[in-house]
Amino acid sequence: MRYAKIADKVLEKLATYLLVFCVLSMLSLSSMSIVLRWFQLNITWIDPFVRHLVFFSAFLGGVVATGQGTHIGIDILGKFVESRGMHELKNIISKTVMIASMLVLVWLIKAGIDFTQVEMEFSKKEFWGIDSGYLVMMIPIGMSFLLLRFLTIFIISFEPKEINIGEVA
Repeated sequence: MRYAKIADKVLEKLATYLLVFCVLSMLSLSSMSIVLRWFQLNITWIDPFVRHLVFFSAFLGGVVATGQGTHIGIDILGKFVESRGMHELKNIISKTVMIASMLVLVWLIKAGIDFTQVEMEFSKKEFWGIDSGYLVMMIPIGMSFLLLRFLTIFIISFEPKEINIGEVA
């Protein structure tokens, strides 16, 4: 459990720092592009680079949201059983949702790898001489990042919870 908690904290920090870096880069580059257009100057690589940063930020945002428990937001059944005081059933539902999410992520990672392989065969230069196949790699990498976060949270969920005096009532 201790290693899972450490891994989860590392994933959280890494995702948060990368997300902040991506958002600040997007804001800076987009602002710079707008200002440069006032002077009839255009740096052609900014727009596609910002688009890829937006795409990568979506994955990083998913990693952060997963850690906060807000990534899978539709939880009508879980809220219902929790309001009825069936905490063990709520725990089972949460673990089932995590397992289902991890299975879907494994499938999406496989699909992302297949897509990356096809893109590598027929790739074209995007910006800075980078082939599009390398840029598409962010799909399986981002999904793997999400899978790792779900996995660490799933492992941590088996740790016994401490009961506070106020919760016993």
